[in-house]
Amino acid sequence: MDEEFDELIERMNEALRERSLTAIQATLTEQDPHDIARLLEREDTDDRAIIYRLLPRTRALEVFELLEPEMRSELILGLQDEDVARVFEEIDPDDRAQLLDELPAGVAASLMKGLSPTERALTAPMLGFDADSIGRYMSTEYVRLNDEMTLGDALTHVRHRGLGAETIYQLPVTSPHRRLLGVISLRRLVMGDPSALVKDHMRDPVFVHATDDAEYAARELIDAQLLAAPVLDSEDRLLGLLTSDDAHAIVERSEDRRAARQGGAEPLRRPYLTAPMWGLVRSRVVWLLVLAVSAVLTVQVLNVFQHTLDQVVTLALFVPLLTGTAGNTGSQAAVTVTRALALGEVRPRDILLVMWREVRVGLMLGALLGSLGFGLASLVFGLEFGEVIGITLLCVCTLAATVGGAMPLIARAVRADPAVFSTPFIATFCDATSLVIYFLMATWLLGL
Repeated sequence: MDEEFDELIERMNEALRERSLTAIQATLTEQDPHDIARLLEREDTDDRAIIYRLLPRTRALEVFELLEPEMRSELILGLQDEDVARVFEEIDPDDRAQLLDELPAGVAASLMKGLSPTERALTAPMLGFDADSIGRYMSTEYVRLNDEMTLGDALTHVRHRGLGAETIYQLPVTSPHRRLLGVISLRRLVMGDPSALVKDHMRDPVFVHATDDAEYAARELIDAQLLAAPVLDSEDRLLGLLTSDDAHAIVERSEDRRAARQGGAEPLRRPYLTAPMWGLVRSRVVWLLVLAVSAVLTVQVLNVFQHTLDQVVTLALFVPLLTGTAGNTGSQAAVTVTRALALGEVRPRDILLVMWREVRVGLMLGALLGSLGFGLASLVFGLEFGEVIGITLLCVCTLAATVGGAMPLIARAVRADPAVFSTPFIATFCDATSLVIYFLMATWLLGL
């Protein structure tokens, strides 16, 4: 498959060099939309615009919706005005709202003014919600049913209204004032008695509120294994639907972002080879600055205990072991709790339960590592030095696990990204505190 894609790239590059529009168009007609989207992501802005303009209208829209939001905005800025207006009018309202977040404010305002009244009305509700809330991702193109309809009338209603809907397989049932009463599946409409009432066949809905965190709401839908879930306002009135494909896309982006941040960088949101150099630098520099501050704090601790180090130079040999163990223990706890938080297994209000659990885990880890450290250090440097290493490992593992487990919950409580908040704090805290504990133990047990 990769060989075929490499061949596609070579053919396209040759056609672009020769500016042979016929060859480009012929090559594109043979390709799957996913391959065309991958191809566009690798090209520069000018060539990307040329390729996109040569796609048939329906294929162009399909390819556009497969691109990442940042890539969509770059493509929009590279197209001619009439192409931009056409694409912006035809994409789904939820994709349109996400695209507006990536575009310059002036361009976004101009595009919204150019929309037809119908499409503007479908898009406007999403723009009133935070970018991280599920209201920004809901679809406002849906079919709703009245609970007093018969199944036959409801099916006729779906036939008339369903062509422009995002999904029709899970249908919300509302009161005349749009309050959600239940949901009913298309299967039930088709297979049920046409004279039966919708209210007798609907079931209790799994729903989310528009202000809910996007990742949390998406995971709820995925865990419930539903095709769609109603999105409600604060008064339980129906605003839109969250579809399963959008939910999976939200979770995938969140996982990519979390993985990048745990590695000390920001996600690139585009292929590595096409990312601008400044983009690569920007994705890493903040974290390096934070870790540099952590290193300065560690140096300050070493400076405070310089006299202790001068008396027993051997203490310096174990500094990397202790700071590394503390940092790794804290990071393991943070990653575990962050994942549990994302899956809805814990909430910020569970912080005391989580901390008590991590205290015990840290004690067990510290006991195992401390026993090993005590044995090895005692054999080489003597019993008293072995006690320093063993007790220090016990203490730092317990403290690091407890703090590492609490940090993601504190981050969520203050509306910060747990992955962003936890990593630099743990790196700074664990390095400094492990050294303080180490030198205090050495001062006490070695009589320095």
